[in-house]
Amino acid sequence: MYQINFNEPIHIYFIGIGGISMSGLAEIVKKENFKVSGSDMKESALTNHLNSLGIQVFIGQQAENLSADVDVVVYTAAIHEDNPEYAEAVRRNLPMLTRAQFLGQLMKNYQTPIAVSGTHGKTTTTSMLSHILLQADTDPTLSIGGILKAIDGNIRVGNSQYFLTEACEYTNSFLSFFPKISIILNIDADHLDFFKDLDDIRNSFHKFATLLPEDGTLIVSSDIEGLDEFTKDLNCNIITFGSSPDSNYSAENIKFDEFGRPTYTLLKNGEAVSQISLAVTGMHNVYNSLSAIATADLLGISLEVTKKALLAFSGTERRFEYKGEIGGVTIVDDYAHHPTEIKATLNAAKNYPHEHLWCVFQPHTYTRTKALMKEFAEALSFAENIVLAEIYPARETDNLGISSQTLAQEIEKLGKTCHYFSSFDEIETFLLENCSTGDLLITMGAGDVVNIGNRLLGK
Repeated sequence: MYQINFNEPIHIYFIGIGGISMSGLAEIVKKENFKVSGSDMKESALTNHLNSLGIQVFIGQQAENLSADVDVVVYTAAIHEDNPEYAEAVRRNLPMLTRAQFLGQLMKNYQTPIAVSGTHGKTTTTSMLSHILLQADTDPTLSIGGILKAIDGNIRVGNSQYFLTEACEYTNSFLSFFPKISIILNIDADHLDFFKDLDDIRNSFHKFATLLPEDGTLIVSSDIEGLDEFTKDLNCNIITFGSSPDSNYSAENIKFDEFGRPTYTLLKNGEAVSQISLAVTGMHNVYNSLSAIATADLLGISLEVTKKALLAFSGTERRFEYKGEIGGVTIVDDYAHHPTEIKATLNAAKNYPHEHLWCVFQPHTYTRTKALMKEFAEALSFAENIVLAEIYPARETDNLGISSQTLAQEIEKLGKTCHYFSSFDEIETFLLENCSTGDLLITMGAGDVVNIGNRLLGK
């Protein structure tokens, strides 16, 4: 594999530069004095930001975008051999790296690379840890899969030993990483367009854990089924967190305020050590915060600094994000696109002030919807009022013979009323006619369902 010498800047071309991760990587090497250019299929706030940094971004992908001085090409998992820029790079015999391979090489330049993995909660936990590292004045380099208000973006280039990034399991991309500290938040069935089943996913996470060196540390949820079997052949240090008081880090006396924000007693090795308060909602964020506390403790950051940072963290974009109010109806947006995430978000909403709860859900990809159809129906049935938008196809073109109407039928089998509309305009009209003062409306999904709330609020 081609190896980049990060002490000798060259010209790197990114195919798919507008993605949340790719744009961040492009920004990091630009600030390290590399020449950077790239392309994406559409203009966005991220591509505009890259342009403002002096990075040339082509909208639309064609062979002539690759100038003669390009030294190496980095591309995302969504790019295939028939992509004209990919084909041109092959024709010219240019060195090529996947996004994950490039990120893995970048991690080698830091003494303490930290990778946050798990089927759910990566962005929130990475953001919590980012707050802690910033509060502790560690001057970290950060690569986050969402927009963090504290840095007004998804990337920060620091000058210390610390590099913090998310580690996604899709297409086994995190197996190209070189972490010193790895977090595994949970392991669940997802991305079944790539993985065969849950056992295949567990195997992938296990391989990820084995990447740690002997002097590395795995911070892992004790709630993962069969954890002892999962970790028995690992040579690294292992720290656990979770619901069991036998975990190295756990919580008791968990209480929620009137906005669903938890306070709990932190237990370390079964002993009460402090009271922790969060500014984000939901039980799932208690466990996310435990993993962040465990990491900060490992790094020698004082608990007082960690507590202050966690209390200041109010979330990232599209994670139970308050959008506004119209006609007495509160609108919140959430990225949940898996049944486990949906349940967590709807449970968090129970502790949030409201008269009636409305959930507008946009399924994400046909493969995920088909594979987890019954689980989606069960999770959504936790909502009082359910509205379905059409499936957001993302990278897929085959609808597998299903639509959101199929999901609506599964929900109705459970005795729940479900409203399906094929357009956002119809959904918005329905909500305006049926939501009442005091209601809570959550727009939910990984696609563009956020636009429904924005349009209702006149944004």
